[in-house]
Amino acid sequence: MTNVISAVTARTQLGQILKRINQKNERFVVDRRGQPQAVIMGINDYIDTFAPTPEWLKAIGAEAKQKGLNKLTMRQIDAEIAAARRERKK
Repeated sequence: MTNVISAVTARTQLGQILKRINQKNERFVVDRRGQPQAVIMGINDYIDTFAPTPEWLKAIGAEAKQKGLNKLTMRQIDAEIAAARRERKK
């Protein structure tokens, strides 16, 4: 849902706006003197709208989750990469 608010309201009620964005997934258009100037929206909403995950990456993620690989720590991931690189050098 998109709401139109004034710049003054955005400035004075930013905490409430951010809370509504987080809890209700709302969007806000900020206008100044009757002209739209900016959009305030949640980061997940932005990513879903303007940078959606490609299908091939979703498939890789689903496969990793199925195999339990989505629970690896960064240390384990780095070790796997290092092992693959060592193997490649042989």
